[in-house]
Amino acid sequence: MATTIAVSGKGGSGKTTISAMIIRSLMKKPSKAILAVDADPNSCLGLAMGVMPESTIAEIREQTRAKPAANEGLDKVRSVEYGIQQAVTEAKGFDLLTMGRPEGPSCYCAVNNLLRKFLDDLSSAYEFVVIDNEAGMEHLSRRTTNNVDLLLIVAEPGPVGKVTAKRIFELARKLPIEVRQIGIIWNRTELADSVDGIETFGCVPYDKAVLDAAMQGKTVLDLDVNTPAFAAVRSILESKIGKVNRK
Repeated sequence: MATTIAVSGKGGSGKTTISAMIIRSLMKKPSKAILAVDADPNSCLGLAMGVMPESTIAEIREQTRAKPAANEGLDKVRSVEYGIQQAVTEAKGFDLLTMGRPEGPSCYCAVNNLLRKFLDDLSSAYEFVVIDNEAGMEHLSRRTTNNVDLLLIVAEPGPVGKVTAKRIFELARKLPIEVRQIGIIWNRTELADSVDGIETFGCVPYDKAVLDAAMQGKTVLDLDVNTPAFAAVRSILESKIGKVNRK
């Protein structure tokens, strides 16, 4: 069964960059043992990793609901299975699955049940699943993913960061899935803040190299792995799941 790592935080907290650093740290060549799931409607994880998704789960959901009624049950199952296969974008060292925009006002219960089944089957083929979530964690709350082994809440020190981290933590405790470990990563700082009842996993310092790469249109794959932010993310990851790739 795959080890599932979910990353959450408010927009602008740096969670997508940290998610991308986690993916790169876990990459083990030549096998493709990592599934990266972009569950944020902004869909920026692919950009951070230099990969453009070919389609999204949201598109599959809409297409499946629009199918004609004839042989609906069998057609729907086949459509979802085929759609997920097509939505997985293969990259060097990992695969990317993009969830896309959130659901509209219509009921998607039947489609979501099929998605859950096929996503569970898909994730079992990987050693690691890394999910870049929005702060509301809709992807997890709809239980379209298996239990989470590690939930990382990315926040910046200060009142807003602390309140957001607390809200995400409380939401995580209400999820219809098991979350085995939850903790905060304080981003762009070397001094850890604290929130009552939530473990601090570590700090990721401000790193000019990360900002420069973003300004130049480069990806996380272009970063030196020994840059301070990258080294900090790798250290936090190793403390929770063991040895990771250092190349």
